[in-house]
Amino acid sequence: MTRGKDQHVVKHPDGWAVKGAGNSKATKVTHTQQEAITVAENIARNQHSDTKIHGRDGRIRAGNSYGNDPCPPKD
Repeated sequence: MTRGKDQHVVKHPDGWAVKGAGNSKATKVTHTQQEAITVAENIARNQHSDTKIHGRDGRIRAGNSYGNDPCPPKD
């Protein structure tokens, strides 16, 4: 199955944005980071890709994989 683009949650002048990796335009802009995370997670699940959650400083602070992880966790 083809993987989609990783979804990044980044700070935006109007709140928080969800952007596909490499995209210049936001897929969705929300008021809160939590709303953007929810949107990004839904897209990533559908596309079997990853989320990358950026903090206010722009650095990645969290993320999750919804695709075929080559090194899955051993619970």
